[in-house]
Formats: sequence, structure tokens, C-alpha cells
Amino acid sequence: MSLLVTGSIGIDTVTTPFGTSENCIGGSAVYFSMAASFLTPVRFLGVVGDDCPFDLHEVFQGRDVDLAGLEVRKGSKTFRWCGSYAGAMNDANTDAVELNVLAEAPPAVPDAFQDSQYVFLANTHPALQMQLLEQLKSPRFVVADTMNLWIENERDALVALLGKIDALVLNEGEARMFTGQENLVAAAKEIVKLGLEFVVVKKGEHGTLLITKDNQCCVLPAYPTDAVKDPTGAGDSFAGGMMGYLASVNAQPNDIDQLRKALAHGTAVASLVIEDFSLNRWSNAARADIDNRLAELKNIIQF
Repeated sequence: MSLLVTGSIGIDTVTTPFGTSENCIGGSAVYFSMAASFLTPVRFLGVVGDDCPFDLHEVFQGRDVDLAGLEVRKGSKTFRWCGSYAGAMNDANTDAVELNVLAEAPPAVPDAFQDSQYVFLANTHPALQMQLLEQLKSPRFVVADTMNLWIENERDALVALLGKIDALVLNEGEARMFTGQENLVAAAKEIVKLGLEFVVVKKGEHGTLLITKDNQCCVLPAYPTDAVKDPTGAGDSFAGGMMGYLASVNAQPNDIDQLRKALAHGTAVASLVIEDFSLNRWSNAARADIDNRLAELKNIIQF
């Protein structure tokens, strides 16, 4: 089933205790698409400036990613992000950011993408997420990501978006900021009441929490890896694995059994990308690696 993603394409410089990766490819749509493409075909929608040093067709060579929605905007500059991690690397410090093309009009949805059934609106201004959604004919399963900037400054627009989508993915700090609730279960239950089928709260090295509108709950630990080098893109890769699985099985937004399996797929996929900088880990990863980690994860949580 068709899976559409829209989000950022970035030029990143990332510093962790394991070194620095300068001017590497990043961005939410890139990480999401690479992760999801292990599980299902992906339709990619994004925009870069004509200064972009990466050829996205080469980046996704051999992957089932349709780049018909990629726009190279003449006279514009590509989004740039410079970030760093320290200690346990649970949180990124944004050292510098240049929105550039992301501060301009979003790309138009190609005619061939307007019938997309599964949609992931990666993190950007909620009004822009709404604009994209309005260009689609009749999507059946829409999930969005967000961030503290929009929660703090664009709350009304974000709440309006939530009434038009099926689910929201956000991290634990954002869930607490959105609701004022310190307890994450209480926070997720409050958010889901805004018209959603379910909410997924990402807790980094502590896993994920899912709450549905009928108060069903799933808590899943992170895959235990001791090879973390760069957490950048972990959340977007998790979303890619989750949505890639849901699209591959033609899942409904209220199917709790498939949602549980989707969380596991997202967890397995995200555990791979953090083992190297940028997309480097994907160069020697295969579907078998994901399946092996799924089996290990299943064994870990049995009791």
C-alpha cells in the first residue's frame, strides 16, 4: 500500500563522543524513507536548494523510494543543522540551524502521489503539514510528528491538525510540555482525547509508549545495543519502520495487534541507524538484520 512521507532534507554536522561528521546528509524525510524502504515502497516529498551537495537518486539507489516529489529549488539554499551530543547522548544540542528552503513554501504533491493511503507528516510547521494533507484525495492512515517549538508557539495550529489525522508521534519532553502532565501515561491519554486514534511517546533508550483512544496500552523497551555512535535520525527511523510495517500489512489505525508489531519494527530499525554516523549503517544493512533484531526483541520481552 502506498506510503508517502514529507519532511526535511538536510546538510548536517554532528558531533558525538565518537567524533564529528561534517556536512553529511540528514533530514527527517531522508531517515524515514531509508528506514521504511526496508519494509515497503516509499513516496518521497521534499525540497532542497540548488546548493545541495547530495544526489538523492544515488543516496537511495537500490531502494524502493520514488523521488518524483523531490524539488530542487533554484536560487534557494538547503536546510542545515549543526548539533552535538554528550554523555549518554539522550538529547541533542542544536548548535546552529539554517532553515533556508524550509522557511519557504512547501513542495507541491505530484498528481501521482495524491492517492497515497498511508501518510507520515514529518516534523515541520503544523500549518504546512495541514497544507500537504489538503492536497491528498482520501488518505486512510495519517500520522504526524511534531516538536517543542510548535507546541510552545503554534499550539492552535497543532491542535487543529490533530483533528485531521489518526495519530501523533512525539518524545517524552514534548508530551509533558503539551499537557503539563509529568506522568507520561496521563499525558498520552490527554493528547489522544484531541481526536486521535493513538499516540506514540518516544522515550529514547527507554523505549516507547503507545496509548489508544480506548485506553489500550503498549510499552516496548528499546533494543539493547552497546554500539551507539550517533542518535541523529533515530526517531525518524523509528517512525519509518513503524509506518513501513503498517503500510506493508494494510493495517487500520485501530488495529492494536498490528500497532504493537509496528512498534517492534520501528524499534528494530532505529537500533541500526544509531550505530554509525548519518546513513552509514544503512550501507551494509539488510532486511535480515531487522528480522534478527525483531526475534531478539521478542525473546527479550518474554516472561
